[in-house]
Amino acid sequence: MTVPRLAHNGRVNDRTPAPLSPLLSEEGQALLAALRDHDPAQELALATRLRRDHPAELVSSALAQARLRQRAVAKFGERDAYRMYFTPDGVEQATRTTVAAHRAARFRDICPRDGGPARITDLCCGIGGDAIELARAGFAVTAVDRSPAACEIAAHNVRTLAPDAPPPAVVCADVMTYDLTAAPAPDALFIDPARRGGRGRIFDPEAYSPPLSWAIEAVRGVGAGGIKIAPGIPHELVPDDFEAEWISDGGDVKEAVLWYDASASEGPRRVTPGARRATLLPAGVTLTGRGLPDPGVRKVGRYLYEPDGAVIRAHLVAEAADELDGGLIDETIAYITADEARPTPYATAYEITDELPFSLKRLKALLREREVGVLTVKKRGSPVEPEELRRKMKLKGRNSATVFLTRVAGAPTMLLGRPAVRA
Repeated sequence: MTVPRLAHNGRVNDRTPAPLSPLLSEEGQALLAALRDHDPAQELALATRLRRDHPAELVSSALAQARLRQRAVAKFGERDAYRMYFTPDGVEQATRTTVAAHRAARFRDICPRDGGPARITDLCCGIGGDAIELARAGFAVTAVDRSPAACEIAAHNVRTLAPDAPPPAVVCADVMTYDLTAAPAPDALFIDPARRGGRGRIFDPEAYSPPLSWAIEAVRGVGAGGIKIAPGIPHELVPDDFEAEWISDGGDVKEAVLWYDASASEGPRRVTPGARRATLLPAGVTLTGRGLPDPGVRKVGRYLYEPDGAVIRAHLVAEAADELDGGLIDETIAYITADEARPTPYATAYEITDELPFSLKRLKALLREREVGVLTVKKRGSPVEPEELRRKMKLKGRNSATVFLTRVAGAPTMLLGRPAVRA
């Protein structure tokens, strides 16, 4: 069995065996199945045993791939991860399925098509995580990456996980020199620049590969598209003609996307230039900026709300506070306080029982009095490390509590409470 290999023109053909071929053989598949639940800590002994019956190179490849699949389960789920192939960078940088599916749904809104699938070119496709969801959403996908290994793996992954979609075109090329005008031209672009280098994460968007400025002009040239960026991007770097969306999944901020649609002003506003939005998965709820002023600082009320990270990154705490009829506990701290409990998908609510000036001695005494044996420590605006605090408290008891180490109106403060009970 073979995997498509790149021809000299950069496109995939089916004539030449690829490096994945040994793993796709009957022997390779049997090895991968046997290694599915292996313990990486026992790999040395396991490898020694397996090499008695299998080629050493195949054993090494199978162990490496089994290890990558175990890591990939968190992003792709067991059903998909164990049918896919990965590179180390591909696992690290790939978009998790829930986020990629959300993005593909937005592309479906941006690129409605009559009489055939819309065409999307996925630049910097990696191992194909986004291309899979775009193909599942019905798009004709062209995936481009400069890594031959990534391209071969992407071709396999898309065909395996989206078998009913149009077969993807996979191109091994430098995205900055790839001809986006060649027929058939794409209806939209998706660009996922590399944001890691030899020294770790890259924080300067112009040091991305390709640079953010290049990606912005490429999307403008095509007329529609999205650019995946780090969620910590300064807001002033977002162009006025793009919408910015911050996405969290299960409470963890995963990424931001810059969206562009040159036809947005001509029809339904599926992309709103200049807008900021926060999308929370898996619920799929979205909070959109309305340009509200800061809500102002209030005395700590009965309830404290911790906004989702995407809401904070999108600078939409004021919008969340407006829904809760709340205010801030400090002008520099993203905690919302209110006197009434209101349901909201954009923040987690806690009922506050005690407000104390910062004092470890007083906190320890209070926790002992309340028989608190399990303490959740949250902090914002405090240098104290949660693990250090828990160690010093010497917790013992049958009750649980949550303590917030923060500032209230500029003063170091401890707020003690518990998760609010939903009606």
